Amino acid sequence: MSFIETDTIQHIIEFIGTLAFAISGIRLAAAKQFDWFGGYVVGLATAIGGGTMRDLMLGTTPFWMTDSIYIICTGVALMVVIIFKRQLVRLNNTWFIFDTLGLALFTIAGIQKTLGFGQPYWVAIIMGCITGAAGGVMRDVLINEVPLIFRKEIYAVACIIGGMVYQICNLLKLGLEMTVLVSFVTVVMVRVVAVKYHITLPHLKNIE
Repeated sequence: MSFIETDTIQHIIEFIGTLAFAISGIRLAAAKQFDWFGGYVVGLATAIGGGTMRDLMLGTTPFWMTDSIYIICTGVALMVVIIFKRQLVRLNNTWFIFDTLGLALFTIAGIQKTLGFGQPYWVAIIMGCITGAAGGVMRDVLINEVPLIFRKEIYAVACIIGGMVYQICNLLKLGLEMTVLVSFVTVVMVRVVAVKYHITLPHLKNIE
């Protein structure tokens, strides 16, 4: 597959991931009764936080600073939440759906970009995890919640599993589209199954 095709898929993934994460962040900000600007800030931090950390660690210009579409995309997400507020309130799990989609998409985007910089695969998995999960940490801090990644739900582990599946698909030479699809489904399914069946990591015991 050519560089142009790979680059196009990368941008599509980042755009959809930005929209999904921004909606999840703004939805939670609305639950905390933030004003429109506050909701936009939370949505933007959720959408670009992980990718910004990834790009800074890779020594490149953060992705949103080279294309304003991500800033505009967050504005679109804000309008969606404002216009469809009642529908989103009725769907209590809407934020979970968008958060999970964003997590999966940004994990894949982080892996692809890191591999494109010639980094080894173990670094790509870590960067994929940062890209997918760090924005959610920023969101939770801004809305004064304990970050989801540190609580009992399977979150960052889903990114790691998705990254491993991505590498397996690469070794099997399944092609970029199939690799992206399988990895995406893996992250989503790990999150959904873990939440549905209350699968958690062991808790640390208090030492006194």
